Amino acid sequence: MSARVLVLGGSFAGMTAAVSIKNQLGDEAEVTVVADRELFVFNPSLIWLPFGDRARAGISFALAPTFARRGVRFVHAAATAIDPDGHQVETTEGTFDYDYLVVATGYRNDLDVVPGMRDTHTITSLPAAERTAKAWTEFLQDPGDVVIGATQRASCFGAAYEFLFNTSHQLRKVGLHKKVTLTYVTAEPYAGHFGIDGMPGAKTMMGMFAKMEGIRVVTGQAMKEIVPDRIVLEGGGELPYKFAMVVPPFRGQDFLAETPKLVDAGNYVPVRSTYQSLEYDDVYAVGIAAAVPAPWVTQVPVGIPKTGFPSEQQAHVAANNIVAQVRGQEPTHEKPFGRIPALCIMDAGNNGVAMVADAMLPPRKAAVMIPGPQNHWAKIAFEKYSIAKMRAGAVGLP
Repeated sequence: MSARVLVLGGSFAGMTAAVSIKNQLGDEAEVTVVADRELFVFNPSLIWLPFGDRARAGISFALAPTFARRGVRFVHAAATAIDPDGHQVETTEGTFDYDYLVVATGYRNDLDVVPGMRDTHTITSLPAAERTAKAWTEFLQDPGDVVIGATQRASCFGAAYEFLFNTSHQLRKVGLHKKVTLTYVTAEPYAGHFGIDGMPGAKTMMGMFAKMEGIRVVTGQAMKEIVPDRIVLEGGGELPYKFAMVVPPFRGQDFLAETPKLVDAGNYVPVRSTYQSLEYDDVYAVGIAAAVPAPWVTQVPVGIPKTGFPSEQQAHVAANNIVAQVRGQEPTHEKPFGRIPALCIMDAGNNGVAMVADAMLPPRKAAVMIPGPQNHWAKIAFEKYSIAKMRAGAVGLP
C-alpha cells in the first residue's frame, strides 16, 4: 500500500515538501496538499504592489494545475484540527488520514499586538497590500508625513526596509521627497539588525542609506497605540503621519493550538533539526510554522524571519526524511535553521543590497553585504525566475 503523505499549506514550504516527496517516491506515496488558499502568492513582490508596480495577476498563480502536473492531489480547504494519535486531520472538506504529516501552514498577522493595528495598513498579505495600494493613492491626493514601521515581536524586517526605501524612491518620483518627513520606527536595537542579529557592516550601511535618503530612523521602540494620524510609542513620543505602513508580528495558525503539546505560545511547532515535531515522529513542521528560538535577547522583543529560501531548505530536509521513513530507514537528514545559508536581495527602488552569509544566525564564518543599483535588477530577475520555478513545480532547482 502506498504511504499517505498529507501536507497542510501550499506556499513555498508546502509546495516544496509535497512535490519533492512525490518526485522521489512516485507510486510509493499518495501525496495530498490541503490549503486554505487557491493561489500561490510570491510574497516578496508585495513591496511593489501598493505603488502600482505589480498587480495580483502578475505575482500569483492557481495551485491546482501545478500540483496536478506533479501528481499531487490538491484540496482547497482549511485544516481545523489535528489528531496525531489517530493520524487524522479535520478540514472544512472532511477528514484526511495520513501516515506522515507536514505542517506548512505559514502565519497569520498578529494584529492585536498594538491597539489600533487593525485600522492601519501593512503589506504582509495580498489583500492587505491591495488595501495599502488604495491608501497610497489617496495619500498622493493629500500628502503629508509618512511613517514606515515594524512593531515589537515583528520578524519581517526585510520587507519593512524594502518598502521604506521604495517609498522614498516613489516620493522622489512624484516630487514629494523634500516636502514630507519620512520616518522609520522599529523594534530592532539598531537599523540593520534584520531579526538575525545583523551582518558585518549592516548598521553602518543602513545608516548610510537612511542619511542618503533623508530618512529619520527611530530604533529600539515598542508601539503603544496607533491612531489615525499618529503612532504613540511606549517610551514616550509620537510620530505623526498622513500615510503609514506597519509590519506586525506573525503567529502560527490558531487551530494548531488545539492539539496538546504540538505548539509553543506563538502557535509554532517546536522541531528537531530533522524538522520532526518534538512530540511526534511522523509529524513535521517547515517554514514559518516551525518554531525557531532566538539565541539572543533584545530590550524590545524581535522575531526571526523564516520566509523564502529558509522555508524551502527546511522543506527539502523534511521531504528527504519522510522518503527515508517510507523506505524503512532512519530520518537522518539535518539542517538546523541557524545553519541554513542566508541569501537575500534587498530592493531599494533604484538601488539595493545583496546579503550573503554561510549561516542565518550567528556565529558565522563568512558574511558580506554588497550595495549597488545592480541589486534592483537582480531582485526583478529573481522574482521572474522564482515565480516560473514554483509555477512549474520545479522545486529541485536552486
